[in-house]
Amino acid sequence: MASSIEVSLWRGKGDGRYQTFAVPLRENQTVLDVVTYVQRHLDPTLAYRFACRVGMCGSCGMVINGRERWACRTLLKSLKTRIVTVRPLYHFPLIRDLVVDLAPLAEQTARVGATFVPKEEPAAFARIGAAAPERQRIDPAIECIGCGMCVSACTMVANDERFPGPAALNRLFTVDTDSRDAGDPERASVLFSEDTLMRCHSQANCTDVCPMEISPTESILALRRRAVRGLLG
Repeated sequence: MASSIEVSLWRGKGDGRYQTFAVPLRENQTVLDVVTYVQRHLDPTLAYRFACRVGMCGSCGMVINGRERWACRTLLKSLKTRIVTVRPLYHFPLIRDLVVDLAPLAEQTARVGATFVPKEEPAAFARIGAAAPERQRIDPAIECIGCGMCVSACTMVANDERFPGPAALNRLFTVDTDSRDAGDPERASVLFSEDTLMRCHSQANCTDVCPMEISPTESILALRRRAVRGLLG
């Protein structure tokens, strides 16, 4: 079990650095517990983000031992290492220490047109039953909490800043598959560009790290199939 934790601390401009702290061990201790201990007892300037502490909000998403994880749901004993490294999510503007700016999530969602466009004005609140085929197609993708972990794990986001990322495309799948949605005329032109649907290499890193067990990879593949059948947008 880990006896200390390495926390990346951001200081001003330029590259950050890892600073090691020795943290007392307790039973059933999570990585969030450790980070909180550091902030409260060892370095009050450490910046990090959390909210619910029970694995619902996604605020405490971090890269822990090289993998995107919820800090509040990651037990130290599950890592089975003496040293635990914690750094902020990749591919987001870094505000400070472990805190990143998640604004690009909303920006990319808007850019691909992943917002509901009602067929009727005002929008009709038609019920879609849980057993309906349409709902069952969308169901596996609707629980996204916007934690950003899938974007952090995506190698294509790292190499193409125009690629909207798995979270935005997963959201687009849920909207575009909804029969109540009229479709955005601009969706098709954006999605058929060389930097969107076709840019995903289907490595499924996003699926691998999603704490909600969503598969953005499957959503992107479904959008491709809809595009081939001329159903997109």
